Amino acid sequence: MKNLSALSMIILCIAMSCMNHQNKHDHNAEKSSYWDYSTSDDQATGGIKMVPIETEKGTFKVYTKRMGNNPKMRVLLLHGGPGGTHEEFGNFEGYLPNEEIEYIYYDQLDSYYSDKPNDTTLWTTAHFVEEVEQVRKALNLNPDNFYLLGQSWGGILAMEYALKYQDHLKGLIVSNMVASVPEYNKYAQNVLGPQLPEDVLREVKEMEANKDYANPRYEELLMEHFYTEHIMRKPLEEWPKSVFLLFEHLNPDIYVYMQGPSEFGITDEATLSDWDISDRLKEITVPTLMLGAKYDTMDPKYMEWMATEVQNGRSVTTNGSHLSQFDDPDTYFDAVITFIKDVNSGAFK
Repeated sequence: MKNLSALSMIILCIAMSCMNHQNKHDHNAEKSSYWDYSTSDDQATGGIKMVPIETEKGTFKVYTKRMGNNPKMRVLLLHGGPGGTHEEFGNFEGYLPNEEIEYIYYDQLDSYYSDKPNDTTLWTTAHFVEEVEQVRKALNLNPDNFYLLGQSWGGILAMEYALKYQDHLKGLIVSNMVASVPEYNKYAQNVLGPQLPEDVLREVKEMEANKDYANPRYEELLMEHFYTEHIMRKPLEEWPKSVFLLFEHLNPDIYVYMQGPSEFGITDEATLSDWDISDRLKEITVPTLMLGAKYDTMDPKYMEWMATEVQNGRSVTTNGSHLSQFDDPDTYFDAVITFIKDVNSGAFK
């Protein structure tokens, strides 16, 4: 009887050992490769690549950093400004990795970590479209996996890129940017401006009329009465560090040259002042998400209309503002993730 019990114990131990080995094997088989950079040429740099960009004025390098690894869902992020930084996407790490969506930070030429030739002849939408195309090639993005997300000025760039190179795209996301600067200006002046307290609006307009943009009072009024309503709807003390870093590292030269110094629209002397592709939206055939916000500096109704103009569009309006990835992240990221996965699975309609 003792011998039988001992034999039973031996058999049980062998069985459990086999089960443990099988579980270990299954675990390894199911293990995600999302954070596995071991077979990539950017492993030693942690996903960072300085991509050479050929221009008429020479070759310069721009900063990119790949986050995660997914051969079917890869999103290149185009920051705002112009002259902003990839830091405006600082909370994407809290949402996209869990869905195993690869995303790529990218500082455009003359922005933050990238080279700064400081040549105004390169500060054109045509240049930046070609820059994005060179980045795409260097990172091996292709129509099977390439999603382009542009926020604010990045939305202008994303739409311009799609109009020329949409055959290279799998999906397009335009975040917080209308297709017409004149419409943006009209909304800023006729809708947003009058929402300010009358005395504040009068003081702001007086400083703008005198081009007194460097006056600390100008920024103080905007921060207190405008930014916390339409840029990010949170008290300044609750703004995340990445947003403050975005403002700290923004290149004011390219920003003023292309956008102008005013926050109530784009000024006449800025190079983007007459930009308008409203009548060309119908040329965009790639699946497109227009992502607006109720309290944005951009008219959310106009963005909803844009989704009906492209040939394969979807519209989502968050309850946030211009940086709605921070002040309504649940709606924002649900929209982005659902769109990418619907396009990837073929379920997008």
